[in-house]
Amino acid sequence: MKFELRNVTRRFGDHIAVNAVSVEIPQGQMVGVIGRSGAGKSTLLRMINRLQEPSSGSIRFGDLEVSALKGAGLRNWQRDCAMIFQQFNLVPRLDVMTNVMLGRLNHRSTIMSLLNIFSDDERMAAIAALERLGIEQTAMQRAGTLSGGQQQRVAIARALMQAPKMLLADEPIASLDPLNAKIVMDALRDINEREGITVITNLHTLDTARAYCERIIGMAGGRVVFDGTPSQLNAQAVSEIYGSDRDGAGIDETMTSTSINNPVAPVAAGKQSAGMGSLASARA
Repeated sequence: MKFELRNVTRRFGDHIAVNAVSVEIPQGQMVGVIGRSGAGKSTLLRMINRLQEPSSGSIRFGDLEVSALKGAGLRNWQRDCAMIFQQFNLVPRLDVMTNVMLGRLNHRSTIMSLLNIFSDDERMAAIAALERLGIEQTAMQRAGTLSGGQQQRVAIARALMQAPKMLLADEPIASLDPLNAKIVMDALRDINEREGITVITNLHTLDTARAYCERIIGMAGGRVVFDGTPSQLNAQAVSEIYGSDRDGAGIDETMTSTSINNPVAPVAAGKQSAGMGSLASARA
């Protein structure tokens, strides 16, 4: 199903954080959103998930008017549109298994959720999600004892438990080292390719956007100023997105690099197959 933003705007008083953004995204694309801090990237994702309300405009997913949802309909959308945050949003005192199974809350009755009762099938699904992310050995550890890279993989496993139709990731690798950043991005691309789930992720590194995303949207001042493929993200487009320094020079892309010894080949035309072997070999 096609996802569509029509003239979506978000105001905070006199400040316009997102300004008349119109974008169409077909089912199954992996989209990277880039731009400077304050460009409106996080606000855009939070409006898609309805964590923030648009001031005007329309958000649609197929025939569903997302921007008009309330009550149960809104809760169902937030189940179907899973969100992964930069700061993980886990419950540190709970074990990893329970954190992952919390992704099922909007699929279950209120009384079952209140009593923290999960079925054998849900527990098996949680273990399978952790195995897929290469961290099943952490299942009984408290989430707060894990490294940042492990916690982000737990957050992805929790999102998988929601059985989402769309996955949003807000700066998912901003606080991670290059190796864990690669593991997390490999996981997001694997979900996109295997399940055919639309993935929209905010990124602060151009090499990552080029390597993993078949489509890149650049924002500046709350507006979309670039929408194209990685090969179209040339120096002129980068300058339009990020501007220039005080001396008029363009940005040095190496300053935003997350490359490691074995970088992922960039996405060119269409999707490339990506296994999860790197997850198994890089378990921490």
